[in-house]
Amino acid sequence: MLNRISLRQMEYFVATAKHGSIATASAQIHISSPSISAAIAHIEAELSVQLFVRHPSKGLGLTAVGTLVLQQCEDVLSQSSRLYEIAAESSAAIQGSLRVGSFQSLTAMIAPEVIFGFSRAFDRVELQMVEGDQEVLMNKLRALEIDLAITYDLHQGDDIEFECLATLPPYVLVGEVHPMAQLRTITLEELAPQPLVLLDLPMSRDYFTSLFAKAGLTPNIVARSSSTEVVRSMVANGIGYALFNIRPKSNLSLDGKRTVRVRLAGENRPMLLGLATYKAMKQSRLTRVFMERCRAYISDQYIPGMSSSAFFDRYVSGS
Repeated sequence: MLNRISLRQMEYFVATAKHGSIATASAQIHISSPSISAAIAHIEAELSVQLFVRHPSKGLGLTAVGTLVLQQCEDVLSQSSRLYEIAAESSAAIQGSLRVGSFQSLTAMIAPEVIFGFSRAFDRVELQMVEGDQEVLMNKLRALEIDLAITYDLHQGDDIEFECLATLPPYVLVGEVHPMAQLRTITLEELAPQPLVLLDLPMSRDYFTSLFAKAGLTPNIVARSSSTEVVRSMVANGIGYALFNIRPKSNLSLDGKRTVRVRLAGENRPMLLGLATYKAMKQSRLTRVFMERCRAYISDQYIPGMSSSAFFDRYVSGS
């Protein structure tokens, strides 16, 4: 059961229980209230229990079973932290050089908490992060220039081992004033004649255009960029729509204009986010410990820097 409840969700629940308020917990741990609410709702659904009761004047109070769940969550979180302490205190302490590849459009969200959080936890680790598109990362794995990569399941080859950690379905991104911004969902057939701003990265562009090809459609590509933020800015300024899988928590482009996420209808192949390693390269203990951190921090329920897969845009009426 607990493999469907992440450590991060437990942390959000514990913080809320301690502060008696989602808003206060949000301010203390610097996580949005909707993310905390979603984590609590997920735990309640998984365990089929009610964790809190709402008192109009006193905020949230734990139910009887909520108190028991709180104790267990605190124990699990304590034991999880102790795992790292034991490793660091052992005679073969975690140390050495670790080279981590990161898919470039993911780096801004993944790197601070997952990658560099690891080097902060283990100050004897010399960490090097290498950004690149999928082609660059796969080549560096084969050349033994990186130890592993946090990336997608795109054209890897039989010599690459891939472990999926999270599923990222495609969605449509439009500017705030775009007519499609008011839609709940949109089909590929409706999108095909509309102007598309394509994220033009090796293999990524093949993935996005393949969604149309599978439906016997040809997209109307009017602009391209290898930069996620450039694509988002062009979309925010009305040049066209874009397709993405990553879900930044901010819905603003770098020039301050708002974007809106719209669900893409139909059964569309998602991107799988996970860990890629070179099969011929034996993983060091340091690499294995880092991979364990990734498994604890990245899941369908929580991905650092990303909003929930169920979240689109609340400010849009009827979304």
